[in-house]
Amino acid sequence: MNTDNAAEATTAAAGERRLFASLGRLIRRPEAGSLFAMIAVFVFFGILGGKIFLSPAGFASWLNIAAEIGIVALPVGLLMIAGELDLSVGAVIPASSLTVAIVSSHFGLPEILGIAAGLGIGLVVGLFNGWMVNRFEVPSLIITIGSMFGVMGLTLGFTVLIAGSTGVFMVPSKTTEFLLGQFVGGMFQVVIFWWLVFIAGFFWLLHVSPVGSWITALGGDKVSARNAGIPTDRLTIALYMLSGLSSAFVGVSQVLTYKSAQVLAGQSFIFNSIMCVVIGGVLLTGGAGSVIGIVLGTVTFAVVNQGIYFTGMDPNVGSVIIGALLLLAVMMNDKFRALALSYATGKKT
Repeated sequence: MNTDNAAEATTAAAGERRLFASLGRLIRRPEAGSLFAMIAVFVFFGILGGKIFLSPAGFASWLNIAAEIGIVALPVGLLMIAGELDLSVGAVIPASSLTVAIVSSHFGLPEILGIAAGLGIGLVVGLFNGWMVNRFEVPSLIITIGSMFGVMGLTLGFTVLIAGSTGVFMVPSKTTEFLLGQFVGGMFQVVIFWWLVFIAGFFWLLHVSPVGSWITALGGDKVSARNAGIPTDRLTIALYMLSGLSSAFVGVSQVLTYKSAQVLAGQSFIFNSIMCVVIGGVLLTGGAGSVIGIVLGTVTFAVVNQGIYFTGMDPNVGSVIIGALLLLAVMMNDKFRALALSYATGKKT
């Protein structure tokens, strides 16, 4: 009998050790901070928002926001891991929306041409940004601010010149609306499912393919990465083109969803996407981050952004919470990274 009790005690102790080891590995993950933040804000708004927040309509309110911002945040996150930044996303979104509307609605050309032209805008802007960063070695913050204002000015000028106003309406066909602009169940935008596709693709790119190691190395030390044989210039251009394409995709989906495009749409995406990335645990200095963290940061941002309206609180409180989360994320990112490094090397912090 004593032998059985001793065996049970040993098994229980081993189970506890495995549990604590698993918790230790979780805490040391770079996504740990964003995971805890997401759980905290969801519980907070779940309690204050009640059944309405936890209803399908409540989920749709923040998932629709998360999907659009999330598609932009993924490539922005990869650029930040690579030590770069892209502020032009806020100009690419309305530029691509208006391109689709002008080509396919104002001029009446096939929608496939309008969509291709809209996506092409993103690729061209991304190519320009990447080439400028490589050619002149000016900080990407300056380059992309310049391209942002340039694209905004061109978008406004051509839209007024061609359409005679700052907005263009469009009624998409049933096929394009089904693929990119419908509301599933009357609440959930179809872009949510596209977001899942983007997540899978970016996860493979960063965490499965060899390119992921190149991106991390580029953010760690660009000179060393180049000396190691990594095609840093081509990689930089490819990342900027990926950012432009993703932003253009959001712009295309918006015009097909809301049936109109406006010159000033998309500006909020500039800093909102960066906040999602930082809350998701990506280091501002580059060289570290994960797709899972970016997704968790995006969900956290979207829950706070929309959840505040279900509580009856002043909407400005949501901005305060997001700001606090951003500051906390910046302060805690280095701590979680140190924990991860100490776990990998077996040292104590």
